[in-house]
Amino acid sequence: MRVHVVSDVHGRADALARAGDGADAFICLGDLILFIDYEDHGKGIFAELFGEEHAETFIELRTQKRFEEARAFSRSMWATLEGDAGPYIEAAVRRQYKELFGAMPTPAYLTYGNVDIPRLWPESLRAGQRVLDGETVEIGGLRFGFVGGGLRTEYRTPYELDDDVFAAKVAAVGEVDVLCCHIPPAVPELLYDTVARRFERGSEAVLRMIHETRPKYVLFGHVHQPLVPRTRIGRTECVNVGHFRARGVPYVLEW
Repeated sequence: MRVHVVSDVHGRADALARAGDGADAFICLGDLILFIDYEDHGKGIFAELFGEEHAETFIELRTQKRFEEARAFSRSMWATLEGDAGPYIEAAVRRQYKELFGAMPTPAYLTYGNVDIPRLWPESLRAGQRVLDGETVEIGGLRFGFVGGGLRTEYRTPYELDDDVFAAKVAAVGEVDVLCCHIPPAVPELLYDTVARRFERGSEAVLRMIHETRPKYVLFGHVHQPLVPRTRIGRTECVNVGHFRARGVPYVLEW
């Protein structure tokens, strides 16, 4: 059995269309949309609406962790549009989702990332694309569990959850062979991004599950340039499947 796994797609519809080649099934761990691009400032929803120069200013403020200034600058940009910002954002997100779900291979099993907007997914899902969050499914004789979203941060991305809500989803999954999350377990070397030079948030609930139920694999993304892309905790192999927008190739799991 061969399964291809991706995370942090961030608009890479071109590579997504090829990501299932040769696989029996396809898994996506979320973060489909591209709001801002830290590598190419002219891409993403913010640049689409306000131009590359303003996107550069916004990115610089966030990179310097000047979050209040970044939010104030963002509000000033949205104020230049007529009416509420919501319809502009949702229209751009819907366009990206339509393209991405149209390119995504099938059969596909998906969960949400922290920058995704779950309520908009049903509009673009195709036959053979199944969303799971706090749920399990059997693939090739193994039991896979899925936990989507991220934890609360000062970035305030769309699908951030309180710790207890996230932990309840982990508990709902129960014992599995493979746990698929967007965010890593709370292991420092898995959480440090060597380019952004910061720690992302990881899940204590996932780490407890690893110790208590000992799945064969825990697969995740979220940290784009991790200090350590994989580590073993007891019998459990913890694997960052890679920043798909940058790499354009899936992680391959075979058994």
